[in-house]
Amino acid sequence: MKLAFIRRQFSATGGAELYLQRLLAALAEQGHELHLIAETWDDAPTGVTVHPLPIQASRARRPIFFADAVQRELARHSFDCVFSLERTRQQDVYRAGDGVHRVWLQRRRQHSPWWRKPFVGLGAFHRNVLRLEAETFEPRNTRRVIVNSEMVRKEILAHFPFPAERIHLVRNGVDVARFQGGNREATRASFGVKDDDFLLLFVGSGWERKGLKYALQALWSVQMLIRVGRFSQEFSEGVRQVGELTRRQVAELTRKVHGTPIGSATPSAPEHRSVLPLSADKVKLLVVGKGKKPVSRPANVIFAGPMSDPEHAYAAADLFLFLPIYEPAANVVFEALAAGLPVVTTAQNGAAELIEEGVNGSVVDDPTDIKSVVGAIAWWWSRRFYVPPVGAGELSLDRNVSETVAVLEQAAKERHG
Repeated sequence: MKLAFIRRQFSATGGAELYLQRLLAALAEQGHELHLIAETWDDAPTGVTVHPLPIQASRARRPIFFADAVQRELARHSFDCVFSLERTRQQDVYRAGDGVHRVWLQRRRQHSPWWRKPFVGLGAFHRNVLRLEAETFEPRNTRRVIVNSEMVRKEILAHFPFPAERIHLVRNGVDVARFQGGNREATRASFGVKDDDFLLLFVGSGWERKGLKYALQALWSVQMLIRVGRFSQEFSEGVRQVGELTRRQVAELTRKVHGTPIGSATPSAPEHRSVLPLSADKVKLLVVGKGKKPVSRPANVIFAGPMSDPEHAYAAADLFLFLPIYEPAANVVFEALAAGLPVVTTAQNGAAELIEEGVNGSVVDDPTDIKSVVGAIAWWWSRRFYVPPVGAGELSLDRNVSETVAVLEQAAKERHG
């Protein structure tokens, strides 16, 4: 097929851009003719024709100007299918990888300080994005919509008159083998993390949306509780919040500690043998991604900046802590699960749908509920030698590509009648 892809800008650390690069590379290997329409995009995969559309406009007007430029560019060519990852005016398939903007504004308003709440969503930029979003979800403008979580599907149906049967769930995919190949020892040593340290990991840029401040608050609370000798109590509370597990489930959870069972006590038993004394300076947080370091932060936070090889960060960590206020389906959760790293995330993250409570992670209802976050950290600290099962099939990029191509082929058939 002759396929056109639309993405406005490239960011070396952007999850959607990295997703598109992997998808383009996989489709190129399958022999499709690929075209990428973008403002700028360096280092496009081999075999991809880039159509640059430089836009000179303010931040508020740039999305509208880009959408108009895309329409003009598409009119100059003939494609079997147009696949947009942006809110544009007309396309065969739209991937709602950025979620629903009005829902993001609702969540942002909810989590803003009282004095900022009235101003969230005001301004020409948000008006223009909301306008484009409404056009994108107009059934006459878009044949098919791809979502990466059931959460986003429900949000679309709640806010727009788009037919449910034309919305397709295609979960993200990653190179599972890559994320199982990180070097734990060397990476921990490079960041000054000792063998007996408990290392939490946060990966992502756009720290307000992705909840870094709540991860920092949770770390501070853990360190405080350890200092006053109450961390074991939080472990017991965390067990209760994780849910009722049977003895058989507990046996499965605790079977792998260097291949040796760690005991048959139920998780609610306070004398659980995996609960050991811990000092506050042994709990650390590694932050991978771009952002402005907060002035006020707890001790033992390591800011690594963006990493081109994040598989090493996942290998180095003991628990992935990601507490967004709104995230359609964080690709970093897929990466962590592929690496065999348990995940603590929020219900506001569509990727939470992959979490099986107490097996490969924990989900908290609200990122501001630091007590529940601490309880989940305590639960997984007590199982720090346990390696969650990796569902390679549901995480794989090959599965993602095949499901995406199926939707594109369906839309191409509809296009040509």
